[in-house]
Amino acid sequence: MIKADERKLLHKYLLLELAIKSLQVDYDKLEQFKMNKVFIPMMDKLLNNLRQDFFNLKGELAKKHIRAVGWQPIDEYFSDIQVATAGNDVVLRYANQALKSQVEKLLINYITNGKC
Repeated sequence: MIKADERKLLHKYLLLELAIKSLQVDYDKLEQFKMNKVFIPMMDKLLNNLRQDFFNLKGELAKKHIRAVGWQPIDEYFSDIQVATAGNDVVLRYANQALKSQVEKLLINYITNGKC
């Protein structure tokens, strides 16, 4: 069973993972920008900060014996995340659109707080 505070940590971990994956896909497209010398260093710094927070959170979850095992798309609207805990495995269902919105808010927060 995952406690409420552990679930919040896991949720932030999932958002960070999605943010990193999304930015890595977009990163290749930066070379096509006219101002790529401006955007690439910003993206590098943002990705480094996201990765640092991601690995710190991953370590914190590991201390609590919690890890995300895999993502399983259900349909275009929902995905299941399988989570392994010390006691048992849990499957959490997330709405894809809600995750996308939360990742966008997370990235905006990082950008506005000078982490890029």
